[in-house]
Amino acid sequence: MQYRKLGSSDIEVSVIGFGCWAMGKAFWGEDVVDDETMAAVDRAIELDLRFFDTAQAYGCGHSERVLGKALAKHDRKSLVVATKTGLTWDEAGKISNDSSPEYVLRSCDESLERLGTDYLDLLQVHWPDKNVPIAETADAMRQLYEAKKIRSVGVSNYSVEQMEQFMAVCPLHSLQPPYSMIRRDIEADILPFCRRHNIGVLAYSPMARGLLTGRYDETATFPPSDARSADALWQGERLARNVAAVAEMRELAEAAGKTMAQMALAWVTGQPGLTSALAGAKRPSQIEETAAAGEWTLGADLLAKIDEIIQRHQAG
Repeated sequence: MQYRKLGSSDIEVSVIGFGCWAMGKAFWGEDVVDDETMAAVDRAIELDLRFFDTAQAYGCGHSERVLGKALAKHDRKSLVVATKTGLTWDEAGKISNDSSPEYVLRSCDESLERLGTDYLDLLQVHWPDKNVPIAETADAMRQLYEAKKIRSVGVSNYSVEQMEQFMAVCPLHSLQPPYSMIRRDIEADILPFCRRHNIGVLAYSPMARGLLTGRYDETATFPPSDARSADALWQGERLARNVAAVAEMRELAEAAGKTMAQMALAWVTGQPGLTSALAGAKRPSQIEETAAAGEWTLGADLLAKIDEIIQRHQAG
């Protein structure tokens, strides 16, 4: 497993990270079992994947609690534990934005308790909050950083302008945006900005919620409890184009002795400025497959073939 520095911090993260959204159960269907996701965490650590990314809002705290329980028997100092603030929920489980300083400070302590740790390696603001000035949110994050409750500071889903406002008040070590072979919006301005300012980039949805695993065809459907049921990538003609592109790319992966999922992850981690690709796992077998991508570097010829396929099918 390769490791890289997280921006300007002194933290090193594995190039494949364990994304813990599914661990929270909400929006991931009915087949998520706590014992299996905890077993996946154990297997990840055995494979030297030691970077875990969760969020308070994943299952309204459930992901943090399960991850904390899973990590309790391992050496905390050898792990990188990241979570996110800025989303809250009510008794009915309805999630809403709250990046107020009061909530950021309080929720950090709540995350520490759920995760069973006395510090976070990385705390990220989950989404911009239109009701709270970014400078106020950044000041609260700065307080946590200076108090050493968190070792580094990140944001997620921020634009360049929003990152600039944040950086005027608080150090910024990482950004977490969506990024994959078929979703490349950040290449226009966000990724170059992060490279210039030494901001680590942690890509979420690098396999497009499973679309880039090659395991689905154009007839794929999901129950309402699964977020993919409302995702445009998985609908109609767009799904058909994506499936056709993935089928061709899977042949390239298999010719290299790899899986399509491994190629999708290695493509992301091979892009200039990328620090880590976050791969979710519901069970140990899934993390075994994705962790293997941490040692694969795609050559120029293969990268060119991938781009040609994507453009020809207008995938994405």
